Amino acid sequence: MKLSCPVILASASPRRKDLLSGMGIAFTVLPAELEEISQDSGYPASEMVRLNACLKAGAVAQQHPDALVIGSDTVVVCGSEIFGKPHSPEKAVGMLKKLSGRAHQVMSGVSLQCVKYQLDCSFTEISQVVFKELDDAAIREYMRLVNVMDKAGAYAIQEHAELILDRLEGSLSNVIGLPVERLSCELIRLGREFNFLIDA
Repeated sequence: MKLSCPVILASASPRRKDLLSGMGIAFTVLPAELEEISQDSGYPASEMVRLNACLKAGAVAQQHPDALVIGSDTVVVCGSEIFGKPHSPEKAVGMLKKLSGRAHQVMSGVSLQCVKYQLDCSFTEISQVVFKELDDAAIREYMRLVNVMDKAGAYAIQEHAELILDRLEGSLSNVIGLPVERLSCELIRLGREFNFLIDA
């Protein structure tokens, strides 16, 4: 996909960078530095990730008014509990134990903003993931093979999924960190509306 305006990814996530690169979009990376809305804010998880994505995109868009800025935020939700990135190996083990044998949702908020075009669009994508039953040995083996510390829910669906995944409903890329199918549709729609789409 080719766009006539500069594109900035307001995230340091290497997984989001890889996913966006896979869409054929030329972009630069400029992570937003700000305090995100916390899990105890009272917002539903689906709204929290959308608002955090908006905050990230908005902070960078103000500094680069000619650019189309993409912000994103992802959390794992199991029951009434929100899982971000684990702060310790013990927290990671605890998260994986809670996810064992259960269904949970992965929610990604995405924000597209451009000051020049007065463009401000955001959405939330939700996928459902069901884990296998994981005993202590399975969790230890998974954590030996995968760096879980920088990943929401303490897992990466794209790495050794055969050890943890029972089934997935919805977008795989959303679980990885950026729902590229929905993002592509929105970029094509907005690119035509604001006349910055060169080639889809």
